[in-house]
Amino acid sequence: MRPRALEEFVGQSHILGPDKPLRILLDSGHLPSLIFWGPPGCGKSSLARIISQRLGFSFRFFSAVVSGIRELKDLFARLEAETQEKNLVFIDEIHRFNKAQQDAFLPYVEKGVITLIGTTTLNPSFSIVSPLLSRSRVFILNTLDEGEIREVMKRALDDPERGYGGIRFTVEPEVMEIIAHYAQGDCRAALNALEMLVESARASTEASSPGEAVALTRARLEAVFEGRLPEYDRDGEGHYNLISALHKSIRGSDPDASLYWLARMLEGGEDPLYIARRLLRVASEDVGLADPQAIVIANAAQEAVHFLGMPEGDLALAQTVVYLATAPKSNEIYTAYTKAREDAHEHGADPVPLYLRNPVTSLMKKAGYGDGYMYPHDYEGRVVSQEYFPTTMKGRKYYIPSEFGFEKTVGQRIKWWEEKRRGGSGSAQQR
Repeated sequence: MRPRALEEFVGQSHILGPDKPLRILLDSGHLPSLIFWGPPGCGKSSLARIISQRLGFSFRFFSAVVSGIRELKDLFARLEAETQEKNLVFIDEIHRFNKAQQDAFLPYVEKGVITLIGTTTLNPSFSIVSPLLSRSRVFILNTLDEGEIREVMKRALDDPERGYGGIRFTVEPEVMEIIAHYAQGDCRAALNALEMLVESARASTEASSPGEAVALTRARLEAVFEGRLPEYDRDGEGHYNLISALHKSIRGSDPDASLYWLARMLEGGEDPLYIARRLLRVASEDVGLADPQAIVIANAAQEAVHFLGMPEGDLALAQTVVYLATAPKSNEIYTAYTKAREDAHEHGADPVPLYLRNPVTSLMKKAGYGDGYMYPHDYEGRVVSQEYFPTTMKGRKYYIPSEFGFEKTVGQRIKWWEEKRRGGSGSAQQR
């Protein structure tokens, strides 16, 4: 059921619709090298074949999984020597070639010997070398929505040449909807499931009631789909997109969305300790001292998951997610440490003042280590007017507490200590 022309192609209207960028390129007849970035089953390979046919290119298909770079370089050299026709070389999963292998394409793309179309499921910014990216146009392909998946499956049932149009069917209405939902935007997965369903139902019908219409029922579909869960990519782009959605939902104080993304990750097979580690980061980065209990709760969840394992540990993570999402928010600790880190890089060679150094040996004491240090516990109010920065950095201010939650109390404490150090009430007098 691979589409044979642009008119049969389903989806990607954001780049193929009227006056959209890829359609404009195709209508112009000029084709640069292209990178198609998108999830499995969204039409990347089919679209490349259609483009080749539409513009009159020769089409040579290679998969980076099974093809070697030597094979490709031999082809490029032969094309350069033997022909002047327009050559489209299609590399499926181009990200599987390493940097040196990808660099081998450059001279032939640069000289126009080939027009390259590469497909990848990974972010090209990280998986494709910069020189090749700069010579290519990147198009992002989206997962197909459920309506588009249903349209493709209907064509497969109706097509008498390549599909099942020569067979009489009865189809329960929800069958197509269930397949479209569980395909998770992957057209290939939907067609595979439909094929398994039809072949199973046809074999059963021919065995028990020859000549009757083949019944595509929900009961048979559930048998075909038994035990299947939505796909989850623990190592690729989807992994980082989902953890990003979870983090941002907690930061945005939406407990329900946070629980949804947590469930997506756990039910998809994510390592629960990975989630627990991220929640510890959220507790410091986005809640901070607005609720000092946040990091305690997050750490307790990590210990619970480690001790209980899964699935029993899921509720500890859910409890933490809701606690963090509903906690008062402050990123002032994150902001303060970022500033301090920048100064640490810029002023990393500034010496520690002698009075702040610990004179652990007699030689160090003779050298002046610790001279002039005022021990706060020996002074009234437990505070002294003493500089704790290097001499070149006096007056630095990194942490400015917010007015949210406990951090308001922290701000009041800071103000109190600053007033004491300036010599206000309870000024430093040795006891």
